[in-house]
Amino acid sequence: MLRTTGQYITTATAGERFQAFVPDPLPEQAALELTPRHYELMEKANWALGRLDGVTALLPDTSLFLYFYVRKEALLSSQIEGTQSSFSDLLLHESREVPGVPLNDVAEVSSYVAAMEHGLKRLKEDFPLSLRLICEIHEILLSTGRGSTKNPGEFRRSQNWIGGSRPGNARFVPPPPHEMMNCLGDLEKYLHAEHTPVLIKAALAHLQFETIHPFLDGNGRVGRLLITLLLCAQGALSQPMLYLSLYFKTNRDAYYDLLQRVRTEGVWEEWLLFFLEGVLETSLQAVTTAQNILQLFEDDRKRIEQLGRPAGSALRLHQYLQRHPLVTIPNAAADTGMTAPTVTTSLKHLTTLGIVREMTGKERRRLFVYDRYLTILNEGTEPLR
Repeated sequence: MLRTTGQYITTATAGERFQAFVPDPLPEQAALELTPRHYELMEKANWALGRLDGVTALLPDTSLFLYFYVRKEALLSSQIEGTQSSFSDLLLHESREVPGVPLNDVAEVSSYVAAMEHGLKRLKEDFPLSLRLICEIHEILLSTGRGSTKNPGEFRRSQNWIGGSRPGNARFVPPPPHEMMNCLGDLEKYLHAEHTPVLIKAALAHLQFETIHPFLDGNGRVGRLLITLLLCAQGALSQPMLYLSLYFKTNRDAYYDLLQRVRTEGVWEEWLLFFLEGVLETSLQAVTTAQNILQLFEDDRKRIEQLGRPAGSALRLHQYLQRHPLVTIPNAAADTGMTAPTVTTSLKHLTTLGIVREMTGKERRRLFVYDRYLTILNEGTEPLR
């Protein structure tokens, strides 16, 4: 039996009449038909989240892991929207080495990083997760790249749609502007509702945000950011370590299908199972990634220590490579305070040990990569084609 999750209303744009969907307020937990499978998955996902949060105690530099994890999420979330830049492109852009990478795409990913960091900073300042904060995040997100002309930081005042060339042939038409603000008001209240498990709240709030589609552009990226911000705001995570974009990217057909089927059939419970599976899978992946990185750093450190006298400079450069896995000699020298000849010698030692690899094959402006480290960071970030 189909369940009603909203209503279709007839509206018009440019003389064309069409049906737009206005969602009902999100259901309370008691209205959901949760099964033992839901509770089992929720328990496992919460356990995995706690384990992920605890991994910060094992990391010698939590900020280092977050630095790259945030960038990986930014890249994946932007890829879902169509950018084609790679993880290496982003790192090259940030390290002032951009030999022909797609600048618009990279700038877009960089804006995502800035938007995410702004949201987390505001939450730490005890600013509430609210419509105002969502607009601030959106303004930064669309500061450059595609969408920068589509009213960054402002809720839309015109009709948008998903799929198709116009509302009349669209796959889905969100609520018209005059209905939208009521929907957003209900969503904001839900974000602060008590007695709703945080994972259920995150799952439903993300889906509702995508259904309302309140901006002219950037809705998908903001909606995915909302998940992590909510988990941090409610204390489920002390650090922003959970990002579901890789899971959504890998399962994008099921993701989009379930978003639509909740609207048309009311399959809240199917969506919750999908979401909880994603939290569990992604949390365990993140723990494994952190452990692999820790093990790599430790193994390489031990090998470098066996160099003898050159070990001191090589270890210093190895520390630098942990934050800058793509480097040139001039940049490494400028950033570490080491001389260019010392950096060059240390890179030769690290190359001999198989820790770094020179990428260009040139004599000048050579580019070195911390190979196995970048391989770990790159997992799952191949651009969508």
